Amino acid sequence: MNRDPKFYRVTAVAIFFSLLGLALGFWQLDRAAQKEALQASILAQAGKSPLDNAQVLALAAQGRMQESGVLYHPAHLKGIWLPEQTVYLDNRQMDAKVGFFVFTPFRLEPQGQVLMVQRGWVPRNFEARAQLPEVQTPAGMVVVDGDIALAPSKLYAPGAPGEGPIRQNLDLEQYRSQTGLPLEAFTVRESGPPSQGLRRQWAVVNFGIEKHYGYAFQWFALSLLVAGLYLWFQFFRRPAATSLDIANHGPH
Repeated sequence: MNRDPKFYRVTAVAIFFSLLGLALGFWQLDRAAQKEALQASILAQAGKSPLDNAQVLALAAQGRMQESGVLYHPAHLKGIWLPEQTVYLDNRQMDAKVGFFVFTPFRLEPQGQVLMVQRGWVPRNFEARAQLPEVQTPAGMVVVDGDIALAPSKLYAPGAPGEGPIRQNLDLEQYRSQTGLPLEAFTVRESGPPSQGLRRQWAVVNFGIEKHYGYAFQWFALSLLVAGLYLWFQFFRRPAATSLDIANHGPH
C-alpha cells in the first residue's frame, strides 16, 4: 500500500516518542533499584559491630568513607571534645520545630585526628537570635557512639559563608582552613537518648523510591498513549473515514 510522505513522518515521530518514553521509564526503574540497594545497605549497617578509632581512620585513609558499605556504619570513638570551636547550624528542624544542629570537633585519642560530630538538635531563642543555646560538653576523655555520615546538607544562604559560631551552612574544607584543625572530610552523627541539652531523634533518610516508580509509570503510560493514538489515527480511524466517504459519494 502506497503512503504519502506525511505518513512516514508521523510514523517516525510516533516511534521516536514511544521509544523515548520506554527508555525514560526503564531509567526511572533503574534509579529506583539503585536507591533500594543503597537503602538496604544502610539498614544492614545497624547490625554491624561499631568501628573504633583505628578502623575509622584506616577507612578514611583509603578514601572509602562515602561508600554505601561505610556510610551510617556504627562507630564507637574515644577522644576529647573541642567545645571552643562548636558550630550551630541555623534553621534546622526536628519534630517540625526550628532550631540548631550542634556540631563540635572531636579529637581522637591517641591519634590526634579530628572529626566533626553532629551532636544533636537544640531549640533557639527567637527573641534573642544572637544568643547561643546552653549545651553541656563533658571535659576530658569521653566515648561517643554514633554512625558515619556525610558533611551536613546545605541550605540556601545569600552572600559569603559565615564564620561565626552561628551559621547557615558548614563547609568542612573552609572550617579546616579557619581553625587549622586536622579535620577529616566526613562527620559522625551522635546517637542515643537526649542528653547535654540536646535531642537526637534523627529523621529516617528518605530516598524517594516511590517517586521513581511514579515517574516510570508516567513515562510508560505516555509511550503507550503515543502508540495507541498513532495506531488509531493511522490504521483504524482513517480506513473507517475512507469507507464512509465512498458510501456517501461513491467512488471517483
